[in-house]
Parts: sequence; C-alpha cells; structure tokens
Amino acid sequence: MKTTKSLLLAAALLTFTASAINAQSRIYVNEYLNIGVGARALAMGGAQAASTADAYSVYWNPAGLVRMDNDAELGLMHAEYFAGIFQYDHGSFGLKLKDKKRAVGLSFTRFGANNIPYTIDYVQPDGSFDESKLKDISAADYAFNISYSQMLNWFKNNSKVKASLGANAKIIYRHVGSMSQAWGAGMDLGLQIYAPQWRLGISARDITTTTTSWSFNFTEREKEVFRQTDNEIPIKSYEVMYPRLNVAYGRYLFKPENKFQLLAELAADITTDGKRLTLLSTDVVSIDPRLGLEASYKNSIFLRAGISNLYRALDNTDTTNTQKYLVYQPAVGVGFKISQLHIDYAFTSLNMQSNPLYTHVVSLKLNFNKKTKKTASPGSPDQNNNPDQSASPTITAPPAAPKPGTADQPNQPKP
Repeated sequence: MKTTKSLLLAAALLTFTASAINAQSRIYVNEYLNIGVGARALAMGGAQAASTADAYSVYWNPAGLVRMDNDAELGLMHAEYFAGIFQYDHGSFGLKLKDKKRAVGLSFTRFGANNIPYTIDYVQPDGSFDESKLKDISAADYAFNISYSQMLNWFKNNSKVKASLGANAKIIYRHVGSMSQAWGAGMDLGLQIYAPQWRLGISARDITTTTTSWSFNFTEREKEVFRQTDNEIPIKSYEVMYPRLNVAYGRYLFKPENKFQLLAELAADITTDGKRLTLLSTDVVSIDPRLGLEASYKNSIFLRAGISNLYRALDNTDTTNTQKYLVYQPAVGVGFKISQLHIDYAFTSLNMQSNPLYTHVVSLKLNFNKKTKKTASPGSPDQNNNPDQSASPTITAPPAAPKPGTADQPNQPKP
C-alpha cells in the first residue's frame, strides 16, 4: 500500500517538474500517437480511459489491462487515411499472470506512407525525365509499448469498489527514407477505480516528457540540392512531448443483470504543450472534451456513437470575420461478439463538417482461455452450467448408509 502511494506521488511530482522544464518544443508533436486505436474506442470518440478493459488498454489506459475478462487477448486494427495514402496499423496483446491480479501487455503501432516518389535525380539537366532514376521511399512512424498492470487493495471495506494501476514503457521510432531517423522513449501511468455500474479512469502520458532525437544522413547529391534551393542542411533536431492527461467517467444506465445495457462515458483530454485549437484552451493548458455511448444486447451486439475534437472556428460566410460555429468530429460504429472473436467497425471523419475526410476502421479481438476441468460433485449442478439450470432443484435417490470406518464418513457410535 505504501509502495503504491509512493509511486503515484513520485509520478505526480515528475509530471509537474517536467512541465516546468525550459525546453524548445512545439505543439502537435508525434500526433500519430493520439489518433487512437481499436474500432470500439474510435466509434466512441476516444472516451475510453474509464471503461477500457481489454488488450487495447495498453494504449488507452494500462490500468485496464488487469481487468480483462480472459486469460489472454489479442487485438488487431487496420485503417487508411487520406484516400488510402497513409496506412495505420496496430496490434496489442495482453496476458493475465497466474494470480489473476497482475497482467502484462505489448503493443505495436505504425502510421506511414509507402511508395512515395523520390524525384531528386528524376529531372535531368536538359529538362528531360529519366525513368530509371525514379525510385520510391517510405516515411513511417512506429511506437512500441511494454505494459504492466495490477490490482490495488484500496477498498478493503467495500468489496464492490475496486482499483487497478498500470504503467507503460514506450519506444518511438520515425524515419523518412534513408535520409533521416529519430528515436525516443517515454513512460505512461494509468489508474482506474470502478464499481458494478460506474467507472473512473485517469491516464497520464509522457509523464517525464518524451524527447525524440532526429539524426540525418544525406548523400552529397542531396546536400547539393539543399544548397541550390537555399535550404538549410539539418544536422540534429529534437522534439519534446509534454505530459498529457486523460480523465474519464463512465456509467452504465441499467443494472448489470439487464440484457440491454447503455454505457455513457465523458472524458477530457488535457494537454500541456501550449494553446491548441480546442474548445477550452489557455497559453499553458488545452482541454478537449469527448463523449461516447455504447448500447449492447447480451454483451454480443453493440451500437456505438461518439463526439470529439470540439472547437469553434470562424464562419467563412461572415464578412465581419467575428462569428464562429462549432466544429466537431463525429463517429459511429457497430460490434459483434461471436464466441471468442470480437469484430468491431467504426466510421469516423477528420473534423470539418463542410469538408469531411471519412475513414473506415476495422478491428478484431481474439480471446484465449485455459481449459479447466469440471469438478462438480455428484448430485449437484456443474458450476459451468447455465445459471438457470443450476438454480433448479434436482431429485436423487437417498444414499445408502455408510459403513463404519469408511473414508467418506467418520465412524458412527453403535446404538
């Protein structure tokens, strides 16, 4: 208990200390890490820090990893952005340890574009084109996460309320062809407190800040082109990601035993890297509210909707350039659970209702569980049977009187 509280206190101190560091930084650094993963989460507008409890918790809130319903889970997602130019892929794996009170996880994320024409030698001095000099390169961003999560004994006097803590160690790699590459590392923390009908979650990313260091490797030909076009030849560059906090509260509107369920989750994405284009923003902190809804039937069929990225923009039709209108990013989706397979779909857009860029997201989740032997005693219902059948009475013949001294019954005194 003392160790857990010390860890949380140290994380808080590191977060505030990191925010005060005087470093060269820009807003919107490594934004590919903030797109979101999993069709369920994206269909709910990214409101996930409180309710996430599966393999995708490695991304949304590592504290939810230990709350998985299965011994192990594998999540896979694919999406395409900007008419298929950019490919977005993610994979997560979560594994509960033997005591079921701890869990570990891994995740991999890639956002990139392939087959980019590299035309530095394509145009010849006489203005002609040499097709043999035309080649393709790729530009991609990667993220690797290692996660750990465990249950906390914070509510010993209330068995209905539970808590869990989680942490991520992440490595970032980015490259543009063979010309440049970058490496970075960071740490995330997560906390969840939950009861049968409500959830509370806090996810703190880059709590010590995450610095990405760029290095460059230009050929002499490339350097010559830089000089001819009056461009500076970079040597080294650094990008700093400041702490980011996501706070969420979710509530189920019906009792757990109800076949129909409706989950509503309200979240706030809080950034500390400067004034962003959000609904609430200052020179230091920006707040992006998010709302997600999920309706389900028998935990097998799901309908979802969400709103995120709200801000006010100037109305182009206003000649006074003073009137603003609300811009938001809507999302909808569906999901199906078939035995141990979850199939989820989300339909989202990248802001701007007047000129939206729609995206289709598909994700899968596979559940893995160890087979357990049935240990039901004679005359009693199997614990794995249907609950309704378990509750029904059974009639059996009366057992024969045991003989004195048998292992099943203690010796009875003779009358």
